Amino acid sequence: MNAVNENVVHEIPFPPGQVVVTRRIAEELNSLVIGHLLSRHLHCDWGDLCEEDWKLNDAAVRHGERLLSAYKAAGQKVFIITEWDRSVTTVLFADEY
Repeated sequence: MNAVNENVVHEIPFPPGQVVVTRRIAEELNSLVIGHLLSRHLHCDWGDLCEEDWKLNDAAVRHGERLLSAYKAAGQKVFIITEWDRSVTTVLFADEY
């Protein structure tokens, strides 16, 4: 994980499309937590990924490929995935993937 990443942007560089959350996410996380994680994803803060995966996501923003972020919330790993065509962004627990 990058504690400080100079590549985190202040403007949203890609459209999220339709944002959907799984039923478990909606039941187990409050909307403020979900919103915070989604904001991090949309501003290219990819969370708990290795440096190589950060770089892959940074390139994927520029080349229109799938984006994956990983975060910890409520003691669980949360994934946020934006599809390559930017049609949908999904928030789900890692074990729902």
